[in-house]
Amino acid sequence: QVQLVESGGGLVQPGGSLRLSCSASGFPFSFNAMGWYRQTPGNQREMVATISPAYFTNYADSVKGRFTISRNNAESTVSLQMNNLKPDDTAIYYCRRIGPYNDWGQGTQVTVSS
Repeated sequence: QVQLVESGGGLVQPGGSLRLSCSASGFPFSFNAMGWYRQTPGNQREMVATISPAYFTNYADSVKGRFTISRNNAESTVSLQMNNLKPDDTAIYYCRRIGPYNDWGQGTQVTVSS
């Protein structure tokens, strides 16, 4: 059974930082691309960052230079370091197993507000 469990969300002031983590189980983690997505009320879920099994990364233009995705295959985790956060980054952030699957975490709320 595939499980993706996010942690690390919270409330932060503009310009601050947060680190999200996703713990994965139930599938061969090192062979799968992983990603972080986010969603705000009334909007579609959008890609934030992805990382391939070979550690190639891809970012949404809106977060380039501020967010960094990484993975630890030994621990089956994927992380998202978010720096210089802006109010527009406020959303529920989801971890996803990328591919012909419907594997998502439950989401973690990130709120950027003064």
